[in-house]
Amino acid sequence: MSYFDVASTAPLHPVARQALNAALEEGWADPARLYRSGRQARMLLDAARETVAEVLGARPDEVSFTASGTQAVQLGILGALAGRRRTGRHLVHSAVEHSSVLHTAELHAASGGEVSEVAVDRHGLAAAQDFAAAVRPDTALAVLQSANHEVGTVQPVAETADAIGGVPLLVDAAQSVGRLPVPSGWSLLTASAHKWGGPAGVGVLAVRKGVRYASPLPSDEREGGRVPGYVNVPGIVAAAASLRAVRAEAERENVRLHALVDRIRTQVPRLVPEVEVVGDPVRRLPHLVTFSCLYVDGEVLLTELDRAGFAVSSGSSCTSSTLMPSHVLAAMGVLTEGNIRVSLPYGVPEADIDRFLSVLPDVVAGVRAPLGLDLPAPEPVQDTLVLDALGKRCPLPVIELAKRIGEVPVGGTVAVLADDEAARLDIPAWCEMRGQEYLGEAPAADYGRDRGSVYLVRRVG
Repeated sequence: MSYFDVASTAPLHPVARQALNAALEEGWADPARLYRSGRQARMLLDAARETVAEVLGARPDEVSFTASGTQAVQLGILGALAGRRRTGRHLVHSAVEHSSVLHTAELHAASGGEVSEVAVDRHGLAAAQDFAAAVRPDTALAVLQSANHEVGTVQPVAETADAIGGVPLLVDAAQSVGRLPVPSGWSLLTASAHKWGGPAGVGVLAVRKGVRYASPLPSDEREGGRVPGYVNVPGIVAAAASLRAVRAEAERENVRLHALVDRIRTQVPRLVPEVEVVGDPVRRLPHLVTFSCLYVDGEVLLTELDRAGFAVSSGSSCTSSTLMPSHVLAAMGVLTEGNIRVSLPYGVPEADIDRFLSVLPDVVAGVRAPLGLDLPAPEPVQDTLVLDALGKRCPLPVIELAKRIGEVPVGGTVAVLADDEAARLDIPAWCEMRGQEYLGEAPAADYGRDRGSVYLVRRVG
């Protein structure tokens, strides 16, 4: 099996495994105790904190360890908002943040706070000037990821920090820590060890000196009062050891991974028809690429690639437990169905990429084959065509549109009736990809239906 999903979780680094085993023997005691085994655990914990702080460009006393990256984000946002409550209760974040940010923002809004969302461009990039425009006198905190977890776009963190004029900036650096240098300008920073090859169950929350912070949880004497509960010393030691190791490997390995990802970015659109590579082509992580295949069910495509020996992931609504389209792809205005995210581990053999590129075209063709998309285009017979796709999910409304738009002449209109949320996103995205004109959305009542919406498309060619 070729594992291409380190953006979800990286395999445990050999250095982490070695450090974990040693720390289980030597660092099992309570580091808050003064007897010998407790002092030994404290020494290991302090050394790990210094290592992580050095990589982050922080002071050791600015670094706290949490139970996960998600917990670090939640505590970071809520603690900064609580610490700056005299300034106001306004929170600003980009539209493509991790769900942990979005869910925390929802909680803040539900408790009476205000939230502004900064839009991104078609590459998933948030502009520093848009953050500056969203900031108000009562803005307590801004949040911007260092790099996007779905499409790999690297965000302008330093530029945004300069643009927002002293408002604290929390940076979710889960996807970049260990791979890229930590950007400047952050006031709070979060990360997650299992993303860089450390053990699961260790997150990082760094808070700069001078940033007002009040724990949103009951007070605790551990971790500077920011994170309550007993610390996982062996896990933290392993996380720090693996972080040091991957940073030492990153400069050399990133060059190699960047070249492999470039191959995927250029070859997939040549090998597979009707594919769009998404994410910024320049400002991007070196190891991650995402592409969307028209007319393909994402879950089926992942299953077929798994059978072929490749572990990849997708932001498709079909693979989500909530059956909702990816908020990242939706915010970018690109196709939300049939997308594949490939994120390469350190040391991946070039032969694995060769095999992936050789297998992918047949896999996609096999998924598309039953759809009849290779049928000859019919002769245009009417100026307006109404397609009833009510009750059809995932890519089916778009597939019906693609198969039948040829039934209207150039300049004619196709009205697609659909009640799937993905249709609202994917029909405009399909028009963008295929050079057709999206006219907008109309009430279903205009077409005699009591549910769903109507999406209007004009045939251009």
